[in-house]
Amino acid sequence: MRLFTCFILLFVFSNVFAQRRALELDNSQSTINNTSFNNSDTTEVFKGKALNDNKAPIDLYKIYTLERDTTFLDTTLSIQKEYKYNLLRKDIFGLIAFANEGHTYNTLDYNWVKSSTFPKMGFTAKHFNYLEFNDINYYNVPTPLTDLYFKTVMEQGQSLDAFLTVNTKPNLNFSIAYKGLRSNGKYINNITSSGNFRFTTSYFTKDKRYHINAHFTGQDISNQENGGIVDVNLFESSEDPYNERNRLQVYFKDASSLLKGNRFFLDHNYKLSKSNPNSLMIYHQFNHEYKFFDFNQPTVSERLGDAFRSRINNKTRYNHLYNKVGVGFTTKKYGDIIAYIENNNYNYFYKNVLYNSSSVLVPNALNDQITSFGANYNYNLNGIRMFLNVSNSITDQSVSNIEAIAKYAINKDFDFEFKYQKLNSIPNLNYNLYQSDYVFYNWKNDFKNEKLNAFFFKANTKWLNIEANYKVLNDHLYFYNTTNDIENLLVAPAQYSNTINYLSVKANKEFKVWKFALDNTLLYQNVEQSDNILNVPQIVTRNTLYFSDHVFKKAMFLQTGIIFNYFTEYYANDYNPLLGEFYVQEQTKIGGFPMFDFFVNAKVRQARIFLKAEHFNSAWTGYNFYSAPNYPYRDFIVRFGLVWNFFR
Repeated sequence: MRLFTCFILLFVFSNVFAQRRALELDNSQSTINNTSFNNSDTTEVFKGKALNDNKAPIDLYKIYTLERDTTFLDTTLSIQKEYKYNLLRKDIFGLIAFANEGHTYNTLDYNWVKSSTFPKMGFTAKHFNYLEFNDINYYNVPTPLTDLYFKTVMEQGQSLDAFLTVNTKPNLNFSIAYKGLRSNGKYINNITSSGNFRFTTSYFTKDKRYHINAHFTGQDISNQENGGIVDVNLFESSEDPYNERNRLQVYFKDASSLLKGNRFFLDHNYKLSKSNPNSLMIYHQFNHEYKFFDFNQPTVSERLGDAFRSRINNKTRYNHLYNKVGVGFTTKKYGDIIAYIENNNYNYFYKNVLYNSSSVLVPNALNDQITSFGANYNYNLNGIRMFLNVSNSITDQSVSNIEAIAKYAINKDFDFEFKYQKLNSIPNLNYNLYQSDYVFYNWKNDFKNEKLNAFFFKANTKWLNIEANYKVLNDHLYFYNTTNDIENLLVAPAQYSNTINYLSVKANKEFKVWKFALDNTLLYQNVEQSDNILNVPQIVTRNTLYFSDHVFKKAMFLQTGIIFNYFTEYYANDYNPLLGEFYVQEQTKIGGFPMFDFFVNAKVRQARIFLKAEHFNSAWTGYNFYSAPNYPYRDFIVRFGLVWNFFR
């Protein structure tokens, strides 16, 4: 990793001169604005791709999602960039990180939990930094583009994300990227290490009848697992020597977990007619993925019960093959309609067959093939977008999905969105089958499908941005500790037979006066249930007061301010490292503690520099801050880094 970092730094400084040249072209004939660095920035175009005045507007650097939503590269510095400057490269409002970078996150906002028609592998606590197929973007750029992300970590390491994309032809793009992380952390047995490699390509024919997007990802997420601190009283006193976090005793001193996976994905379509805008289309999507979750512990822990062996080595494997074939009719005036068949083939397996403590046979595999038929309709014209999708299994499994979306944009100040979804989905596979060298952690279940009815409304206006979610959950699955004692961690899956009603309202508004701004985000959640199964904080808030201005004769754009985060007390889910899952508990509440961050961010040319004092109030407001019971949140730490774009 150290050699790779040195290589990147050499690459950065060797490109500074090319960047300088691109930005110091004759401004008399360009649209560049060197004072504000707004979206009218331009860059030099290679010979043979010349645009007006040999400069490419920044909005020609296009980014596509799998759903064909298109954005362009944004090189500005804003408060949103501050929110997204983290390992996940997205706004993580509604999540609270564990003490070490890259470990896991506890969920404060239930809307972070995504539902899927088909069963997934499970081990969801280890998947926050795992890029799924719809997390991958595709690109079209007039000149080669590099994006470099760097950030310091808690102890002895760094976080780095390096990305390069190039169009070898106007209709052929390639991109390659690697995100690497290593951090020792402050606590015993808490090292994190991860790597996310991705390669993409996209192509369309000159007549635009054929389009293809494809990618390959290779990912590994490794964590040392300490099980949390043993004595929270020593942490909350934080008297010498326990203000040095490596003096605190933890439950596991030699346990570790590894999630690793490779995926090849392909999405392409072909239009039959050469010239007629009303034409038949053929669609195909292919996804093949293999991954495994491995938990190792050389020393057996009494906290997890009896064991079959003196050394724990659990390995769960998952192989997934997906194909979707569709035929559609596309029209310029009335939208597109597509009928499709999708086939989902999975194999979730171990290499043993055994009997659990209740003498119940635990097989070595769950495998099945689910075939569904569906149709969708898509209309997008004059600011109105409508999408309707209906699918149902035609094999023995009872799987169905109804989804309707309507969007309407009046102008840049007003847009509205409504969504409804009715889902009947197969449970994640680790609910129904799990094998372990720990005796208690072996089960074979046959849970019913989970049912979901969800309503979503969103309005973005010049006065207020607001989102409302209402969900009705039936046959909800969860994990729980059978002992109701944090000292004994015997966690098992269960299914809730009653109905859960979940409501959330999130509002956002920014107020600006002169060069000051106050950005506010407030989330309200309410759950109606007979038992404490779905637990969330009632209030989550983030408030940012900051100052923005150009300095040094407008050579630098500066933003500095304070971020306040807070959530009310609640019975937060606890973390089980053996399962890589969070489980429901009713013994310990966390929350009710303030989190203040002070930041200074700057933009010089295309480089955005970030400096932050995280949780600087930790020593003033008491050491009762936790991400989960027995898992402390982060102490005060100063971190810095940058995001730098290069145009060649």
